[in-house]
Amino acid sequence: MNTRQPHNREIRSFVRREGRITRSQQRALDELWPRYGLEAGQRLDLDRLFGRQAAHTLEIGFGNGASLATMAEQEPDTDFIGIEVHRPGVGHLLLELERRGLKNVRIICADAVQVLRDSLPDSSLDRVLLLFPDPWPKKRHHKRRIVQPGFIDLLARKLKPGGILHLATDWENYAEHMLAVMGKAEGFRNCAGQGHYSPRPGYRPVTRFEQRGQQLGHGVWDLLFEKTAACVPGSEPVPD
Repeated sequence: MNTRQPHNREIRSFVRREGRITRSQQRALDELWPRYGLEAGQRLDLDRLFGRQAAHTLEIGFGNGASLATMAEQEPDTDFIGIEVHRPGVGHLLLELERRGLKNVRIICADAVQVLRDSLPDSSLDRVLLLFPDPWPKKRHHKRRIVQPGFIDLLARKLKPGGILHLATDWENYAEHMLAVMGKAEGFRNCAGQGHYSPRPGYRPVTRFEQRGQQLGHGVWDLLFEKTAACVPGSEPVPD
């Protein structure tokens, strides 16, 4: 399992904050990674990878993987790829996949930008989930937010026409930022109408942190956008 990260990238999908790995999580990384894990850098044929033709959902930054495991269990006819750089979260998801006996999930422990550029073919994804990314709340850090025009262009190339990009955040300022960036993105249609947020779709589980926030009166904003064009004007080709 190679978790080394490339340097000097204009966009990074994460900041590494490695936590303590439990014995069970380490056991999962040692024993279950060969079954569910994918190494960064390899070019993926998703139908061959899962051994069938199915819809493909990518979740970027799945945290501890509880929501991803639940979605995969509820949608057995969909194949899921999860990207996460924090090994305790990867270990936790591996344990969940084993416990639930799921076969429709694969995991990559790497920078999402690297995976999108180097591993995933164009027009290969039916849905991309970016749920509760780091909000970087301080104004001087807003440039570090992953939702930026260049990153959205990259996602657009990987989505099929008609595919869905689903963003969610519990920071109102970040929600406004997301809405502004997506409002200028070529080839996307706001599923709720221009300038509006979407209700939480039924497939997205409510996390315990979200429940706690709602009890404290915190808001949650979901944004769903459909890719309407086969390509994005002005986008650069993905390097071979």
